[in-house]
Amino acid sequence: MRFPQLLSLLLLLSFTSPVFAQKTAQEKIDAKLTQKLQTLTQGFQGEVGIYVKNLKTGKTVAINADTLFPTASMIKVPIMVAMFHKIERGEIDPKTILRYRDSLYYAGEDIVGNFKDSSTVALGKIQMLSITTSDNTASLWLQQLAGTGTAINAWLEQNGFANTRMNSRTPGRRPNWEKYGWGQTTPREMATLVSMIKEGKVVSPSASERMYRNMGRIYVDDVALSQIPPYVHTASKQGAVNESRSEVVLVNAPHGDYVFCIITKNQKDESWEYNNAGYALIRAVSKTLWQHFEPKSNWQPTPGMEKY
Repeated sequence: MRFPQLLSLLLLLSFTSPVFAQKTAQEKIDAKLTQKLQTLTQGFQGEVGIYVKNLKTGKTVAINADTLFPTASMIKVPIMVAMFHKIERGEIDPKTILRYRDSLYYAGEDIVGNFKDSSTVALGKIQMLSITTSDNTASLWLQQLAGTGTAINAWLEQNGFANTRMNSRTPGRRPNWEKYGWGQTTPREMATLVSMIKEGKVVSPSASERMYRNMGRIYVDDVALSQIPPYVHTASKQGAVNESRSEVVLVNAPHGDYVFCIITKNQKDESWEYNNAGYALIRAVSKTLWQHFEPKSNWQPTPGMEKY
Protein backbone atom coordinates (compact mmCIF):
# COMPACT_ATOMS: atom_id res chain seq x y z
CA MET A 1 0.00 0.00 0.00
CA ARG A 2 1.39 3.43 -0.97
CA PHE A 3 1.87 6.07 1.71
CA PRO A 4 -0.96 8.38 0.52
CA GLN A 5 -3.37 5.44 0.54
CA LEU A 6 -2.22 4.41 4.01
CA LEU A 7 -2.62 7.97 5.26
CA SER A 8 -6.14 8.18 3.87
CA LEU A 9 -7.07 4.92 5.56
CA LEU A 10 -5.71 6.09 8.91
CA LEU A 11 -7.59 9.36 8.65
CA LEU A 12 -10.81 7.50 7.86
CA LEU A 13 -10.43 5.21 10.86
CA SER A 14 -9.59 8.12 13.15
CA PHE A 15 -13.02 9.60 12.50
CA THR A 16 -14.86 6.30 12.73
CA SER A 17 -16.08 4.53 15.85
CA PRO A 18 -13.96 1.40 16.47
CA VAL A 19 -17.18 -0.62 16.55
CA PHE A 20 -18.30 0.63 13.14
CA ALA A 21 -14.78 0.40 11.69
CA GLN A 22 -14.66 -3.27 12.68
CA LYS A 23 -18.11 -3.93 11.22
CA THR A 24 -17.16 -2.19 7.97
CA ALA A 25 -14.00 -4.27 7.62
CA GLN A 26 -15.96 -7.51 8.10
CA GLU A 27 -18.81 -6.69 5.70
CA LYS A 28 -19.56 -8.78 2.65
CA ILE A 29 -20.75 -6.58 -0.20
CA ASP A 30 -23.72 -7.71 -2.28
CA ALA A 31 -22.44 -6.60 -5.69
CA LYS A 32 -25.59 -7.55 -7.60
CA LEU A 33 -27.90 -5.62 -5.30
CA THR A 34 -25.49 -2.69 -5.19
CA GLN A 35 -25.73 -2.40 -8.98
CA LYS A 36 -29.53 -2.47 -8.86
CA LEU A 37 -29.68 0.34 -6.30
CA GLN A 38 -27.01 2.43 -8.00
CA THR A 39 -29.10 2.28 -11.18
CA LEU A 40 -32.11 3.62 -9.27
CA THR A 41 -30.16 6.64 -8.00
CA GLN A 42 -28.86 7.67 -11.43
CA GLY A 43 -30.29 10.98 -12.47
CA PHE A 44 -31.64 11.84 -9.02
CA GLN A 45 -31.45 15.59 -8.52
CA GLY A 46 -29.88 15.65 -5.10
CA GLU A 47 -27.60 13.55 -2.92
CA VAL A 48 -28.52 10.02 -1.82
CA GLY A 49 -27.20 7.69 0.85
CA ILE A 50 -28.26 4.06 1.18
CA TYR A 51 -27.29 1.27 3.54
CA VAL A 52 -28.76 -2.22 3.36
CA LYS A 53 -27.93 -5.31 5.39
CA ASN A 54 -29.30 -8.81 5.08
CA LEU A 55 -29.28 -9.80 8.75
CA LYS A 56 -29.28 -13.49 7.85
CA THR A 57 -26.33 -13.56 5.46
CA GLY A 58 -24.53 -10.41 6.58
CA LYS A 59 -24.28 -9.09 3.02
CA THR A 60 -24.53 -5.33 2.63
CA VAL A 61 -24.95 -2.46 0.22
CA ALA A 62 -23.26 0.84 1.09
CA ILE A 63 -23.83 3.85 -1.16
CA ASN A 64 -22.65 7.03 0.58
CA ALA A 65 -23.52 5.07 3.72
CA ASP A 66 -21.11 7.03 5.94
CA THR A 67 -22.01 10.48 4.65
CA LEU A 68 -23.79 12.87 7.00
CA PHE A 69 -27.45 13.60 6.24
CA PRO A 70 -30.32 15.30 8.06
CA THR A 71 -32.34 12.95 10.21
CA ALA A 72 -35.53 15.02 10.15
CA SER A 73 -37.99 12.94 12.23
CA MET A 74 -35.76 9.87 12.33
CA ILE A 75 -34.08 11.63 15.30
CA LYS A 76 -37.13 10.47 17.28
CA VAL A 77 -35.53 7.02 17.48
CA PRO A 78 -32.52 8.30 19.49
CA ILE A 79 -34.93 10.40 21.58
CA MET A 80 -36.86 7.23 22.38
CA VAL A 81 -33.65 5.37 23.24
CA ALA A 82 -32.55 8.09 25.67
CA MET A 83 -36.00 8.10 27.27
CA PHE A 84 -35.84 4.35 27.87
CA HIS A 85 -32.30 4.72 29.18
CA LYS A 86 -33.64 7.13 31.78
CA ILE A 87 -36.49 4.75 32.64
CA GLU A 88 -34.07 1.83 32.99
CA ARG A 89 -31.95 3.82 35.44
CA GLY A 90 -35.01 4.38 37.60
CA GLU A 91 -35.10 8.13 37.03
CA ILE A 92 -38.68 8.13 35.78
CA ASP A 93 -41.56 5.67 36.14
CA PRO A 94 -42.72 4.31 32.75
CA LYS A 95 -46.29 4.51 34.09
CA THR A 96 -45.96 8.21 34.91
CA ILE A 97 -48.95 10.44 34.17
CA LEU A 98 -47.79 13.72 32.65
CA ARG A 99 -49.49 17.11 32.64
CA TYR A 100 -49.47 19.02 29.36
CA ARG A 101 -48.79 22.75 29.40
CA ASP A 102 -49.33 25.19 26.55
CA SER A 103 -45.65 26.16 26.80
CA LEU A 104 -44.84 22.78 25.24
CA TYR A 105 -46.81 23.54 22.07
CA TYR A 106 -44.99 23.22 18.75
CA ALA A 107 -46.87 24.56 15.74
CA GLY A 108 -48.00 21.93 13.26
CA GLU A 109 -50.53 19.19 12.65
CA ASP A 110 -50.02 17.28 15.89
CA ILE A 111 -52.27 15.47 18.33
CA VAL A 112 -50.46 16.49 21.51
CA GLY A 113 -50.29 20.12 20.40
CA ASN A 114 -54.10 20.18 20.39
CA PHE A 115 -54.37 19.15 24.05
CA LYS A 116 -55.92 21.65 26.41
CA ASP A 117 -53.62 23.19 28.98
CA SER A 118 -53.39 20.99 32.12
CA SER A 119 -54.60 17.87 30.26
CA THR A 120 -53.11 14.65 31.63
CA VAL A 121 -51.67 11.83 29.55
CA ALA A 122 -49.57 8.72 30.17
CA LEU A 123 -45.88 8.85 29.32
CA GLY A 124 -46.29 5.66 27.24
CA LYS A 125 -48.92 7.34 25.06
CA ILE A 126 -46.68 10.34 24.44
CA GLN A 127 -43.90 7.94 23.41
CA MET A 128 -46.30 6.07 21.12
CA LEU A 129 -47.41 9.27 19.40
CA SER A 130 -43.81 10.41 18.91
CA ILE A 131 -43.02 7.26 16.91
CA THR A 132 -46.38 6.19 15.48
CA THR A 133 -47.67 9.52 14.19
CA SER A 134 -44.33 11.37 14.40
CA ASP A 135 -45.92 13.97 16.70
CA ASN A 136 -43.44 16.85 17.01
CA THR A 137 -44.85 18.31 20.23
CA ALA A 138 -44.71 14.86 21.84
CA SER A 139 -41.13 14.36 20.63
CA LEU A 140 -39.88 17.71 21.92
CA TRP A 141 -41.53 16.95 25.25
CA LEU A 142 -39.71 13.61 25.37
CA GLN A 143 -36.45 15.26 24.34
CA GLN A 144 -36.77 17.49 27.39
CA LEU A 145 -37.78 14.63 29.71
CA ALA A 146 -34.90 12.45 28.48
CA GLY A 147 -32.37 15.04 29.61
CA THR A 148 -32.26 17.22 26.47
CA GLY A 149 -30.01 16.74 23.48
CA THR A 150 -26.99 16.69 25.78
CA ALA A 151 -28.09 13.39 27.37
CA ILE A 152 -29.18 11.95 24.02
CA ASN A 153 -25.82 12.71 22.43
CA ALA A 154 -23.96 11.32 25.44
CA TRP A 155 -25.73 7.97 25.04
CA LEU A 156 -24.99 7.93 21.31
CA GLU A 157 -21.30 8.67 21.85
CA GLN A 158 -20.94 6.12 24.65
CA ASN A 159 -22.49 3.44 22.46
CA GLY A 160 -20.28 3.89 19.41
CA PHE A 161 -22.40 6.20 17.26
CA ALA A 162 -19.81 8.71 16.14
CA ASN A 163 -21.99 10.62 13.67
CA THR A 164 -25.59 10.50 14.88
CA ARG A 165 -26.37 13.57 16.97
CA MET A 166 -29.21 15.73 18.22
CA ASN A 167 -28.70 19.33 17.11
CA SER A 168 -31.87 21.22 18.00
CA ARG A 169 -32.04 22.89 21.40
CA THR A 170 -28.64 21.45 22.27
CA PRO A 171 -25.78 23.66 23.54
CA GLY A 172 -22.85 23.90 21.16
CA ARG A 173 -24.72 22.37 18.22
CA ARG A 174 -26.07 25.50 16.51
CA PRO A 175 -23.75 25.29 13.44
CA ASN A 176 -24.85 21.68 12.95
CA TRP A 177 -28.49 22.67 13.44
CA GLU A 178 -28.16 25.34 10.76
CA LYS A 179 -26.76 22.75 8.32
CA TYR A 180 -28.67 19.58 9.18
CA GLY A 181 -31.67 20.65 11.23
CA TRP A 182 -33.08 18.70 14.21
CA GLY A 183 -30.51 15.93 13.96
CA GLN A 184 -27.84 14.36 11.78
CA THR A 185 -26.87 10.77 11.03
CA THR A 186 -25.53 8.40 8.38
CA PRO A 187 -27.54 5.64 6.69
CA ARG A 188 -25.23 3.02 8.23
CA GLU A 189 -25.60 4.29 11.78
CA MET A 190 -29.37 4.69 11.68
CA ALA A 191 -29.85 1.21 10.22
CA THR A 192 -27.44 -0.20 12.80
CA LEU A 193 -29.33 1.43 15.68
CA VAL A 194 -32.61 -0.12 14.55
CA SER A 195 -30.91 -3.51 14.10
CA MET A 196 -29.55 -3.31 17.64
CA ILE A 197 -33.03 -2.52 18.97
CA LYS A 198 -34.41 -5.58 17.19
CA GLU A 199 -31.62 -7.73 18.63
CA GLY A 200 -32.33 -6.56 22.19
CA LYS A 201 -28.99 -4.75 22.50
CA VAL A 202 -30.19 -1.19 23.22
CA VAL A 203 -30.58 -0.15 26.88
CA SER A 204 -31.86 -3.61 27.91
CA PRO A 205 -33.63 -6.57 26.30
CA SER A 206 -37.00 -5.50 27.71
CA ALA A 207 -36.54 -1.84 26.71
CA SER A 208 -35.48 -2.95 23.23
CA GLU A 209 -38.58 -5.09 22.86
CA ARG A 210 -40.83 -2.22 23.91
CA MET A 211 -39.09 0.12 21.46
CA TYR A 212 -39.30 -2.43 18.66
CA ARG A 213 -43.03 -2.82 19.28
CA ASN A 214 -43.42 0.96 19.16
CA MET A 215 -41.66 1.06 15.78
CA GLY A 216 -43.99 -1.60 14.42
CA ARG A 217 -47.02 0.71 14.61
CA ILE A 218 -46.43 3.40 12.00
CA TYR A 219 -49.15 5.69 10.69
CA VAL A 220 -47.17 6.94 7.68
CA ASP A 221 -47.06 3.80 5.55
CA ASP A 222 -47.35 5.13 2.01
CA VAL A 223 -43.64 5.35 1.22
CA ALA A 224 -41.20 2.46 1.89
CA LEU A 225 -43.83 0.39 3.72
CA SER A 226 -46.20 0.60 0.75
CA GLN A 227 -43.86 -1.69 -1.20
CA ILE A 228 -43.86 -4.41 1.46
CA PRO A 229 -46.86 -6.71 1.98
CA PRO A 230 -49.07 -5.46 4.84
CA TYR A 231 -48.99 -8.91 6.45
CA VAL A 232 -45.19 -8.79 6.84
CA HIS A 233 -44.00 -7.17 10.08
CA THR A 234 -41.83 -4.08 9.79
CA ALA A 235 -40.26 -1.66 12.26
CA SER A 236 -39.56 1.78 10.86
CA LYS A 237 -39.32 5.55 11.18
CA GLN A 238 -39.57 8.21 8.53
CA GLY A 239 -38.27 11.73 8.16
CA ALA A 240 -38.96 14.63 5.82
CA VAL A 241 -38.05 18.29 5.44
CA ASN A 242 -38.14 20.40 2.28
CA GLU A 243 -34.84 19.22 0.75
CA SER A 244 -34.61 15.79 2.36
CA ARG A 245 -36.64 12.57 2.56
CA SER A 246 -35.61 9.56 4.65
CA GLU A 247 -36.72 6.24 6.02
CA VAL A 248 -35.22 3.41 8.04
CA VAL A 249 -36.95 0.03 7.93
CA LEU A 250 -36.27 -3.40 9.38
CA VAL A 251 -38.28 -6.07 7.57
CA ASN A 252 -39.08 -9.42 9.21
CA ALA A 253 -39.17 -11.09 5.80
CA PRO A 254 -40.09 -14.77 5.39
CA HIS A 255 -36.61 -15.78 4.22
CA GLY A 256 -34.62 -13.60 6.59
CA ASP A 257 -34.69 -10.17 8.17
CA TYR A 258 -33.16 -7.23 6.37
CA VAL A 259 -32.69 -3.61 7.31
CA PHE A 260 -32.21 -0.55 5.15
CA CYS A 261 -31.93 3.19 5.49
CA ILE A 262 -32.16 5.66 2.65
CA ILE A 263 -31.68 9.41 3.07
CA THR A 264 -31.58 12.26 0.58
CA LYS A 265 -30.40 15.84 0.90
CA ASN A 266 -30.19 18.93 -1.29
CA GLN A 267 -33.17 17.67 -3.29
CA LYS A 268 -34.28 19.91 -6.12
CA ASP A 269 -37.86 18.65 -5.67
CA GLU A 270 -39.15 20.26 -2.47
CA SER A 271 -42.81 19.47 -3.09
CA TRP A 272 -45.00 17.66 -0.57
CA GLU A 273 -46.90 15.62 -3.12
CA TYR A 274 -47.19 11.83 -3.14
CA ASN A 275 -44.79 11.58 -6.08
CA ASN A 276 -42.07 13.83 -4.65
CA ALA A 277 -38.79 12.61 -6.16
CA GLY A 278 -37.44 11.57 -2.75
CA TYR A 279 -40.56 9.58 -1.90
CA ALA A 280 -40.53 7.97 -5.33
CA LEU A 281 -36.90 6.91 -4.88
CA ILE A 282 -37.57 5.44 -1.43
CA ARG A 283 -40.49 3.44 -2.84
CA ALA A 284 -38.34 2.20 -5.71
CA VAL A 285 -35.57 1.12 -3.34
CA SER A 286 -38.01 -0.62 -1.01
CA LYS A 287 -39.68 -2.43 -3.92
CA THR A 288 -36.32 -3.55 -5.32
CA LEU A 289 -35.22 -4.87 -1.92
CA TRP A 290 -38.43 -6.84 -1.38
CA GLN A 291 -38.19 -8.43 -4.81
CA HIS A 292 -34.48 -9.15 -4.33
CA PHE A 293 -34.85 -10.82 -0.95
CA GLU A 294 -38.21 -12.49 -1.69
CA PRO A 295 -37.96 -13.34 -5.44
CA LYS A 296 -40.78 -15.89 -5.31
CA SER A 297 -43.28 -13.45 -3.84
CA ASN A 298 -46.13 -12.54 -6.19
CA TRP A 299 -47.41 -9.72 -3.99
CA GLN A 300 -47.94 -6.32 -5.59
CA PRO A 301 -49.31 -3.07 -4.09
CA THR A 302 -53.03 -2.80 -4.77
CA PRO A 303 -53.75 -0.25 -7.53
CA GLY A 304 -55.38 2.88 -6.20
CA MET A 305 -53.86 2.75 -2.72
CA GLU A 306 -52.12 6.07 -3.29
CA LYS A 307 -55.40 7.95 -2.90
CA TYR A 308 -55.46 6.98 0.78
